[in-house]
Amino acid sequence: MAKSWQVSESLEVAGKTYTIYPFTRLQEKYPVDKLPFSLKILLENLLRHEGEDFVSPSDIDALAQWDPKAEPSQEIAFVPARVVLQDFTGVPAIVDLAAMRDAVKQLGGKPEQINPLSPVELVIDHSVMVDHYGSADSLGKNTAVEIERNRERYQFLRWGQKAFDNFKVVPPGTGIVHQVNLEYLARGVFSVDKDGKRLAYPDTLVGTDSHTTMINGLGVLGWGVGGIEAEAAMLGQPISMLIPQVVGFKFTGKLPEGATATDLVLTVTQKLRNLGVVGKFVEFFGPGLKNLTLADRATIGNMAPEYGATCGIFPVDQQTLDYLTFTGRSKDQVALVKAYMEAMGLWHDDNTPEAEYSDLLTLDLGKVEPSLAGPKRPQDRIALKQAKSSFHKLLEEQSEHYRNTIATTAADFAAEGGSAAVGAQVEPEQGAVEVSYQGKDFLLREGAVVIAAITSCTNTSNPAVLMAAGLLARNARARGLVSKPWVKTSLAPGSKVVTDYLVKAGLLEDLEALGFYLVGYGCTTCIGNSGPLPDEIGHAIHKGNLLVTSVLSGNRNFEGRIHPDVKANYLASPPLVVAYALAGNMNMDLNKEPLGLDKNGEPVYLKEIWPSGQDIQKAITDNLEPAMFSDKYADVFSGDDDWRSLPADDSQLYNWPESDYVRKPPFFEGIQKEAAEVEAIEGGRCLVKVGDSITTDHISPAGAIMPDSPAGKYLQERGVSPKDFNSYGSRRGNHEVMMRGTFANVRLKNQMAPGTEGSWTTFLPEDEVMSIYDAAEHYRKTGTPLIVLAGKEYGSGSSRDWAAKGPSLLGVRAAIAESYERIHRSNLVGMGILPLQFTGGDSVESLGLTGREHFDIPKVDPDSKTVTVSAKKEGGDTITFEAKVRIDTPNEFNYFRNGGILHYVLRKLAE
Repeated sequence: MAKSWQVSESLEVAGKTYTIYPFTRLQEKYPVDKLPFSLKILLENLLRHEGEDFVSPSDIDALAQWDPKAEPSQEIAFVPARVVLQDFTGVPAIVDLAAMRDAVKQLGGKPEQINPLSPVELVIDHSVMVDHYGSADSLGKNTAVEIERNRERYQFLRWGQKAFDNFKVVPPGTGIVHQVNLEYLARGVFSVDKDGKRLAYPDTLVGTDSHTTMINGLGVLGWGVGGIEAEAAMLGQPISMLIPQVVGFKFTGKLPEGATATDLVLTVTQKLRNLGVVGKFVEFFGPGLKNLTLADRATIGNMAPEYGATCGIFPVDQQTLDYLTFTGRSKDQVALVKAYMEAMGLWHDDNTPEAEYSDLLTLDLGKVEPSLAGPKRPQDRIALKQAKSSFHKLLEEQSEHYRNTIATTAADFAAEGGSAAVGAQVEPEQGAVEVSYQGKDFLLREGAVVIAAITSCTNTSNPAVLMAAGLLARNARARGLVSKPWVKTSLAPGSKVVTDYLVKAGLLEDLEALGFYLVGYGCTTCIGNSGPLPDEIGHAIHKGNLLVTSVLSGNRNFEGRIHPDVKANYLASPPLVVAYALAGNMNMDLNKEPLGLDKNGEPVYLKEIWPSGQDIQKAITDNLEPAMFSDKYADVFSGDDDWRSLPADDSQLYNWPESDYVRKPPFFEGIQKEAAEVEAIEGGRCLVKVGDSITTDHISPAGAIMPDSPAGKYLQERGVSPKDFNSYGSRRGNHEVMMRGTFANVRLKNQMAPGTEGSWTTFLPEDEVMSIYDAAEHYRKTGTPLIVLAGKEYGSGSSRDWAAKGPSLLGVRAAIAESYERIHRSNLVGMGILPLQFTGGDSVESLGLTGREHFDIPKVDPDSKTVTVSAKKEGGDTITFEAKVRIDTPNEFNYFRNGGILHYVLRKLAE
């Protein structure tokens, strides 16, 4: 083996000379050209950093001779070129950095040592809520409320923008982080001056939002990490990872008339979830690529967390260059991307040889059909033609009031003149409640669509589906259709460019006519910022205990996420969101039943108003132009007068004013220069015992803060009125709120408190049911370590660092699960929580664990692969079982031994 694999060469582009690190020497020994595109990017990353203390020639050798079928075991380091944050996850990251400045000073270091070493860009996009909707002034009102609610957070970010180098903030009201990343922040190829050379290398990143993978559509390798990992990456720590398996996904054919990119991504998500790709890379290729626009690719890349992959990447080809040019990147930058990709063997065209993959899936695009996904998981695709029967099944399973007789005709839904007409076939006590709202009387029924939202990064980056929604609205409006009065409609684009082209096409007016007024630029309904339902609607839902629904063009529909009162949530394309707003109920077959009646009383069917592919493409061609991108992003970091007027100190250390939004976290209190020894867990008690598919939404505080919850009570004790609670996400910089909101999801079923939903557990040995937070405080007083018992896919969903920070602050020392999602397992280690995994087919059920046992777990060391867990029952018997230690790499053990990754970094810097 060569002592060094590193070779540098010069690349001339547009009169500039760049230094690059090609695979010249490696190709003499290994078939590098057969490596997947994504692994070549990782290989270049290793080559460029060879010689630094975290990359050895053997690491490069291992990746170059990658075995597609091998189980991941070889650890490598990955150094992303940049870090992207959104404000929900970004604020606590910057809060931690501010606290680390205080701590490093206490350890004898200098505050400025805590400073991002690579570009960090934070986009404020998660704080706007749909408080106001359905009118032309909704945007202005929501923006004013957002600024007022989040003033303390925004002032803190303004301080961070001044205090930290390499840190930029995109102010509120600009767009969704992933769309801003796609349209503006992404470089394609990075170029920096270092040691007298101008280096060129692939644009790579990690982000504190799991949908960072949207940028994979541009051929940029990146994925979501927890805020904990992101902070370490900002401070120059490489991300430790195992060389992954890579699944190839081959596209053939083209989408049929009537099918959208949303339908395609729901199909892809279902197929990949069925295969099982957690922890793997997915790479898309094949002759069908040329029939997918860049926006289509970004839609598919975006949903990688939903199909479980680390990333879902597309290669760089002519479509990539065309998109970069169209969105306003300079000619020199586009030229650099092409020249670099060609020089490195990363360019894709018809002559590119097929790579070797760990597994292979194929999809004929021509077989994709209109679809939804729901009622609570994005991988649960339902063909549109089966949506009604699927909902009937859900009603039979969950609704107390369901009767076969309440399935009404579409004509009933179309008639909005009075409750007698609407309710001709149904009595209120059979699953419908009389409502009088805004001058209209109607029955709110089981299955009512009470939220219809065009939102989320997944689809609002794609002009095809947004133009389709506008055209469908225009066609519906021409026939005299209107949205049902019980539907809360909203339009929250991912960037201001969307508004520009909808206005130019005259389609925004048509969407507004159906109630889809602009409510803000950012993530809204998809992350639980759907805002309140009208009181009349909410009262009816509670009175009838109705199973009502939402339809949104998002990527997440987990239980309790969209709105506490909405039990069934469906992902759909923007035009289908409009269609369901017109229909008003999920209990319909939109392929066969009319959406409503036209001006002449004739039924109007979806197929009659669905826009043709030709019409959609014409709308794009006629109304979308490069100048829109250049204009909107010309001064993207400056913000408006409200943003610029926020006061911000010039100090290197944050002064931590009294605040209910931003408080100094306790993670580094009393930190010593040397880490303490790892200790065994003795006499541990189970705080939470759950089943399969528990998401980070169940664990991490998210959505609305309930007045009677521990977090709500805490805020009220501090004089905060419930109307000013804002959301958990907006208060992620306040650990007191977050620890009280951990495991507080209204749909959480903690088996330690049978028959309950929400933040309840049983405190042992007193056998007293109380809130999880209160029980944790009682256990803390007695010095009792806590554990979590779980089933499969524990921690799936968004990359929420508070899903690990919260349990850590509650006193959780270990989790024992059948399997973990990648990011959450990593975050547990990053907060010093031991992740253990049942082995040999064991589970909570098979072992007969009730959660009432005393748990003993031996201390682990770097060589620990398994441990023997002892669970002593109340009667005296003891259950013992082997559990796999899911600290997967030596670096991770260093983090765990130090009490977390940030503690490790802090001690290293203080040296």
